[in-house]
Amino acid sequence: MAGLQLKNMKKIYPHSANTRKGTEKKTNLQITDEGVVAVQEFNLDIADKEFIVLVGPSGCGKTTTLRMVAGLEEITAGELYIDGKLMNNVEPKDRDISMVFQSYALYPHLKVWENIGFPLKLRKMDKKSIQKRVKEVARILGLTEYLDRKPKELSGGQKQRVAIGRAIVREPKVLLMDEPLSNLDAKLRNHMRTEIIKLRQKINTTFIYVTHDQTEAMTLGDRIVIMKDGFIQQIGTPQAVFDHPANLFVAGFIGTPQMNFFDGELLHDEGGYRITVEGQPMALPLEKQNRLAAGSVQPQKITVGVRPDYLYPAEDGKGLAAKVDVTEMMGSEVHVHCSVGGKEAVLIVPTVNKDGRHFQPPGVREQISIGFSAQLCHLFGEDERNLVE
Repeated sequence: MAGLQLKNMKKIYPHSANTRKGTEKKTNLQITDEGVVAVQEFNLDIADKEFIVLVGPSGCGKTTTLRMVAGLEEITAGELYIDGKLMNNVEPKDRDISMVFQSYALYPHLKVWENIGFPLKLRKMDKKSIQKRVKEVARILGLTEYLDRKPKELSGGQKQRVAIGRAIVREPKVLLMDEPLSNLDAKLRNHMRTEIIKLRQKINTTFIYVTHDQTEAMTLGDRIVIMKDGFIQQIGTPQAVFDHPANLFVAGFIGTPQMNFFDGELLHDEGGYRITVEGQPMALPLEKQNRLAAGSVQPQKITVGVRPDYLYPAEDGKGLAAKVDVTEMMGSEVHVHCSVGGKEAVLIVPTVNKDGRHFQPPGVREQISIGFSAQLCHLFGEDERNLVE
């Protein structure tokens, strides 16, 4: 239906009494003479029918970006194009965009079919056409049997589907969704994620979805845009971002449990590159060494990142010394929380290994050794960027 281009978009909120220059400690956002910079140099090309997810912690600028696309926030600088047409000064109602909010925002006195058909009524579409369109949307969303009910008679998931139905009934070019699942319980969120994936397959619309939940981002998006303090940190497919995080923030934000980080040092001499991790030497595979050499990376203090799945108990005792704090039995796997060099580390161990042997979880305060493959670790430099990606 529509491709979008966001070019150098910026949002600055003018100063209030609490955001004058000199109060920078109260926020991580940039504060200028003009005001607080909520979104900075946002550049993104979105293909027709692509599903884009903006993800990041609260206050990172993702909802502000979405509202600029919708026309609910003025674009301070930069340009927004939809289908190649400049939209900066186009009214929200004329952008052919629909939005689903965190709150359902349903009319309590109207029945489900009236809530869904309300946008078409505003367009003065004839009643027969409205009924036909509403029935089709209700079929897609599994709401046919609820059309004569009022919102108070619906569950949270049903209300959210009605809100989505109202957004898609007029077949918008772009569908914006602002944390639509955050008010639902965990089980219902999982179900609604599946429903949104199914919906995406049934309608020809470009999606922009905002969430702080990285699980939603990983499961829904064709590409995800990770934001922090108004800046884009990385754009990529979910798998690419997981496997190749651009910096320390992305590495820690994407993945559950989050990546483990250890203090280390990058060394270089005639024999090539090597590292120390918590004071212990470790050889690097040739592939990583070649990448470091290609970037002329200098010796420096580093942070070594390892996913919990890639840590393992080192039976030979040659790994990193760790003290067990907590073990969590998760059914098919055990999460072992340890202290390593004064930092918390988590390793995920299968309950039963490939040889059929059962893993006996260590006791609390027990001393163990943990290891990992240098092939599966990430090296982050003093500037927090990934040195080998």
